[in-house]
Amino acid sequence: MAVNTKKIVKSSKVRSYLNKDFDGFRSDLLQYAKMYFSDRIEDFSEPSVGGLLLDLAAYVGDVMSFYLDHQYKELNSETATETKNIERLLRTAGIPIVGSSPATVDVDFYIEVQSQVRNSVYFPDLNSLPVILKGTTVRSNSGVGFELIDDVDYSQRDSSGLLFASMQVGRSDANGNPLSFIMRMSGECVSGETHVDSFSIPDVFVPYRTITLNSDNVTAIASVRDSTGNEYYEVDSLAEDVVYRALPNMDYDREEVDNSLVLQAAPYRYVKTVDFNTKMSILQFGSGKANTLDNDVVPDPSQFAIPLYGKKTFKKFSIDPGNFLNSQTMGISPINTTITVQYRRGGGLHHNVAAESIRTIDGLQIFFPKSPPPNVSSSVRSSLEVKNVEPAVGGEEPPGLNDLKALIPSSRNAQSRIVTKQDLLARIYSMPSEFGRVFRAGVRSNLINPLSSQVYIVSRNKDKQLVTSSDTLKKNMRVYLNKFRLISDAIDILDSPVINIGVKFIVSVNPSSNRSLVVTNVINRIKDYFQTGNFNIDEPIIISDITNLIINVPDVVSLSNLTFFGISGTTGMRSYSNFSFEPISNIQKGMIIGPPGGIFEMRYPNFDILGSAI
Repeated sequence: MAVNTKKIVKSSKVRSYLNKDFDGFRSDLLQYAKMYFSDRIEDFSEPSVGGLLLDLAAYVGDVMSFYLDHQYKELNSETATETKNIERLLRTAGIPIVGSSPATVDVDFYIEVQSQVRNSVYFPDLNSLPVILKGTTVRSNSGVGFELIDDVDYSQRDSSGLLFASMQVGRSDANGNPLSFIMRMSGECVSGETHVDSFSIPDVFVPYRTITLNSDNVTAIASVRDSTGNEYYEVDSLAEDVVYRALPNMDYDREEVDNSLVLQAAPYRYVKTVDFNTKMSILQFGSGKANTLDNDVVPDPSQFAIPLYGKKTFKKFSIDPGNFLNSQTMGISPINTTITVQYRRGGGLHHNVAAESIRTIDGLQIFFPKSPPPNVSSSVRSSLEVKNVEPAVGGEEPPGLNDLKALIPSSRNAQSRIVTKQDLLARIYSMPSEFGRVFRAGVRSNLINPLSSQVYIVSRNKDKQLVTSSDTLKKNMRVYLNKFRLISDAIDILDSPVINIGVKFIVSVNPSSNRSLVVTNVINRIKDYFQTGNFNIDEPIIISDITNLIINVPDVVSLSNLTFFGISGTTGMRSYSNFSFEPISNIQKGMIIGPPGGIFEMRYPNFDILGSAI
């Protein structure tokens, strides 16, 4: 029997996928129904059953199309409108939602202490000098509270042994001899109020447990501790298992660098999020249990060694490299304890109080290291007065959704690692100042090692003169940068050679002008050009710029001679850099080129600029 292999091909139906609204869906459905169902339904008018079915199908398609478009728009930070979706996009981009910002201000603390005399020299009684402890609160006339964030130690001295505090005579006797001195020191204060919340955690293990603080607009969390003494550290992500910790610097350079930077393992950690609508802060803890805590930052690799029990051979095996990097899972979740959170809240534009408006001491915390008699300490305590010379600044209202959305593109382009030269410089300059301040930094390629970068740094002393950066600062930079560098890269931190330079010039001036005045004007122009802040590492001196600068001084007719000379060592009572440099032999294409990583400085402009007029 013959088999008919001819296939019956069904004609395809024309479909459109471009309809987006009710009318479009209904029009296509009506055309489709009349073409394929005309023998069953003839009436498709609005009052008919056929019209009802068309309207129902078109309505469902319209709604589904709307929500599809809406959900697609909510994936883009520029078109998203729902608050919850914008919050998720902000968290994904690493942008924190914050409340009102506090204001900061330097407040002067005045005390009156009795005088002492030794060898006919009057000075303050050193035994009665107090320490005003951080946490002391002051208040402005408008009722805004400020809190001292660092101790104010009146007995603190500089490297020369002189007191940091400024002094003036208070009371004097009939002969004009000082009976007391008024001493002043400044301390940085931040606006807001300190609160303490306690949360009782039941004996039930909950991974990623969250708690919500009782106050809104939390500006800073001072500490999070449980009843067993464990301290919880704030991190950007629960995957981060180490944090930076500041320890007092006890080395010789402690006056230049207050704290040493070390890495601290953080098995107890949390992340803080803020609800945009309520401005309430939410703390989320990890998912691990304390009884499985591993204090190592990374596991001991020897734990993964392959045991060979009575064997000298072994078969092929597989290795998961991730096992060598796994530490405690996402931190510890608290259980059967009490969490105590100390934080500061409050801020806004009204916290930017005017100058000399902070006059009230709200809560004084004071300590006398030398334990003077009670009447002396009481007298010093009662004499304390405060005043802010400058207005408070920094207070702002909470940013709106549009303000936060505008930050998303730039945040996504930012890198939390060091890849380019600009990344490296940004990390160096953004290191917290309490770990040392780098005045200038420059990056050069290492000609020996292509994977290594040479970072030249230089700092300034209290007289704003360039000095070699301290060893503690370099150690802090090493710890700070190591977390952001690529594993294949190396960073060499080197001291920038400081090149002290001088200028000598001879100008011809207008015969009717005052020669001394013209020379002084030229010297002032050169001083402005050679200000320390105008030069970077590896920046040359352009001779033509100085020539034009001198010629453009009024009453200067011509420049007869211009000479540059290097200065090093000690000259008179002036101390210069020990780096020797000869400018004449380092002139290329009209520029004075310094050594690799070097920076020019005119250390003593009043002595290093020599000028005359003819």
